[in-house]
Amino acid sequence: MLILITGANRGLGLALAKTALERGHTVLAGVRSLERADRLRELQAVSSDQIVLLQLDVQDEESIRQAAAKIEQDYGKLDVIINNAAILIGRDSKLEELDIGLVEESMDVNLYGPMRVVKHMLPLVHKNGKGCILNISSEAGSFHNAYGGDYPYALSKAALNYFTQQLHKDLSSKGIRALAVHPGWMRTDMGGSSAHLDPMETAAALLDLLESKKEAETEPFAFVDYTGRAFPI
Repeated sequence: MLILITGANRGLGLALAKTALERGHTVLAGVRSLERADRLRELQAVSSDQIVLLQLDVQDEESIRQAAAKIEQDYGKLDVIINNAAILIGRDSKLEELDIGLVEESMDVNLYGPMRVVKHMLPLVHKNGKGCILNISSEAGSFHNAYGGDYPYALSKAALNYFTQQLHKDLSSKGIRALAVHPGWMRTDMGGSSAHLDPMETAAALLDLLESKKEAETEPFAFVDYTGRAFPI
């Protein structure tokens, strides 16, 4: 498969890139800054024919348009979009003290970013005739698991879940799957060192879903955990 991963230079994105390469897939590694892609370049040194680094800033629609044009020119189609790039900011702010600018920035990266990516990459998935859009979400965006705090992040992920459900309803009849995935609490820069999951565990499970080794439970909503089990919305 030809797999596009945003935010591929660290955390879950890097784990997904490594796992996809190990399984023989071709990875299009989207990064905001190519100068900060040292770990991806290490992978490229070993698997140069399987991984391509793309300058792709999810806040910059022109960079996404250019990346899509390059993919179309070089490959003509795309199998999988993984919207992984995200930010977690303003989490310690009480609502009474919250800078609304942090909410706007979170929406711009965590919601509008995936929307921009899908806008420009979906035609390439359509050319393939089938495929998958995998949006990395969070239990923080679940009504069932709502808690006080993390307002910018939680609200942006709740909106991402709704966007994914819209894609699910729109695209499933066309052979394209859309999933919002709670990846579990992972030991990443965002999750911290106390988390119980290694991102490589989550990456392996997500590749199982992409390869249809496991079926995701997409009813009533296309919001699942990293093993594919329905997650309470």
